[in-house]
Amino acid sequence: MNTGEQVADKSAVASDAPLIDRATMRWYGARRFSALLMLLYACLIAACVISLIQAGDFSLGRKPWQNLMTTAGELSRPSFVDLWFGNPQLEYKSDDGTVLRVEDQRASEAKFIGGLAGAIWTTLKIATLGSLLAAILGAPLGFLSAKNMHAPWAVAWIARRVLDVCRSIHTLVFGLLIVGIIGLGPMAGILAIALHSMGTWGKLYAESIETLDMRPIEAVRATGASPIQVFLFSVWPALLPNFISNHLYIWEYNIRDSTVLGLIGAGGLGLLVSEAVSLFQWGRLATLLIAIVLMVVAFDALSRRIRAAVL
Repeated sequence: MNTGEQVADKSAVASDAPLIDRATMRWYGARRFSALLMLLYACLIAACVISLIQAGDFSLGRKPWQNLMTTAGELSRPSFVDLWFGNPQLEYKSDDGTVLRVEDQRASEAKFIGGLAGAIWTTLKIATLGSLLAAILGAPLGFLSAKNMHAPWAVAWIARRVLDVCRSIHTLVFGLLIVGIIGLGPMAGILAIALHSMGTWGKLYAESIETLDMRPIEAVRATGASPIQVFLFSVWPALLPNFISNHLYIWEYNIRDSTVLGLIGAGGLGLLVSEAVSLFQWGRLATLLIAIVLMVVAFDALSRRIRAAVL
């Protein structure tokens, strides 16, 4: 190798050295930042545990294992087995042995299962319509809050704050407020689901927009297209797969969430759960829990197939 080549190699190494140094510094900086985050998280965990201990709340109560086994035993026999094995002449007696009433347990359970089917349908209606209304309300706010859509600063700030507020307030809190305004019934559950979910839906929608490749969008804008035309012909086609995926995720989440709205008078499975717990009917509670799990699992399998076909 001649002298000129050696000089060229040394200059190339020297020019690459700052790049290597910067990459190394970024790597070490990321490691230090991650370590700091882990330390802060550990401090938070320690503070929570110490606070519970000082308040006397860091306990599982008296006889937790005995209570667990008792509850598990009562839940291990779901009430739907009474359709086949129930006592057709079940007697309810007072403390002195007097027969208060006689009940056909099989007929009673068949009536309960019929009501369960109606409650599942009510829960599905609440989750479906609530999720759709959340998408309708959240889409414009998500579009305005996306940074790369260049909405006016004040408008974007208001849109982000509205989404933050909706995400911050739990569905049950919205439900309590709406029940006080419009009364009991599924419509209160639909509005509660919609108001809470629009915050999550709008945030996911905004993040999807912010990950878009802006070059095709800018090309459509350069033709003099209006904002609506830019959205319809450039933004929306690119967002459609993510739109479907996010909507299915929120819909599935709302199916689970709507099962507890009956606790505040919105109807559906939550109402039956509340009744079973209040009357200590653990067998029927087990039946309700099985129905909830099967419903969520079925919808999850369906949503996976739809995502696989669309994405």
